Amino acid sequence: MKSRFDLMLLVVAAVVLAVLPMFVTGYVLYVVNLLMVFVVLALGMHLVIGETGQFALSHAAFYGIGIYTAGLLNNHFQLPFILSILAGSLLTACLGYMLGALALRMRDIYLALSTFAFGEAMQWVFMNWNSVTNGSNGFRIAPAQIFGYALTNDLRAYPFVIVITALMLWATVWISRSQLGSAFRAVRESDIAALAMGVDVNRVKRMAFTLSAAYAGLAGGLYTTFSSFVHPESLGFQTTILVLTMVVVGGIGSVRGAILGAIGFGLISELLRQALSFQEIIYGAILMGFMMFAPRGLFAERRKRVRITSTTHAPAPVVATRASGESA
Repeated sequence: MKSRFDLMLLVVAAVVLAVLPMFVTGYVLYVVNLLMVFVVLALGMHLVIGETGQFALSHAAFYGIGIYTAGLLNNHFQLPFILSILAGSLLTACLGYMLGALALRMRDIYLALSTFAFGEAMQWVFMNWNSVTNGSNGFRIAPAQIFGYALTNDLRAYPFVIVITALMLWATVWISRSQLGSAFRAVRESDIAALAMGVDVNRVKRMAFTLSAAYAGLAGGLYTTFSSFVHPESLGFQTTILVLTMVVVGGIGSVRGAILGAIGFGLISELLRQALSFQEIIYGAILMGFMMFAPRGLFAERRKRVRITSTTHAPAPVVATRASGESA
């Protein structure tokens, strides 16, 4: 029943997005493009927090690396734009793999602090590596081209952003329903139980961090398709808290929750654009309220019963069954 409802929602959303450019102004298209970027960011955080249960606070840094990598390659080397954003995603995936190695040694608050430190360090790099990032003056991004089609405004970037977001949504659902997704959830439930039944816990954690970072880097590349400027102040703790709030309030462990949380809090972020200094306080208060009174968020799926069966063939013998069907 939920799958049918989700399918209907997807169809309605596809129709609305298809006809939207005929009825709205450029600013609305900019907001929709930005919301799609937030959706990709939230889906990436969903993989590492919602699916695997690893608490990471480094997504703003990966997002920024994706923006600067795609922008620099486009500005200075005229690399084909598709390759530019893929390079940004590949770089963040490599960094995510290394950060995932930390997850093998740390847990809970220690892992959160280490990833938070990485994010703060990267923002310092964005702010002070003047010869590359232009430092605190911000970084101007030249319009990109895709096979000769110049992305000079929000309308021209809109189809590209929508298609990439749809592909990332499909990839997230596919991963969640695959054996790798089952292994993610087995690790989330218990490292020890998963390890006892033959799951390669270390590999699974590294894979979760790698995929999550790749999503964030790709979101950064998408941002450069419709925005001509980025300031490093927008790539700090505030953005990390915003994406975390999207996933937690939307519903931890739910793809649908991550999407709706990204759209809802993306809109709130635009409404609070003139009150930047209060945004962290507001997001923090909302996050605390939900952690106290609704820790599983608004659209969380029912907790899935994970059954692990052992086989004689290591390292991927995990089979997980669900009490209800997974849905987007």
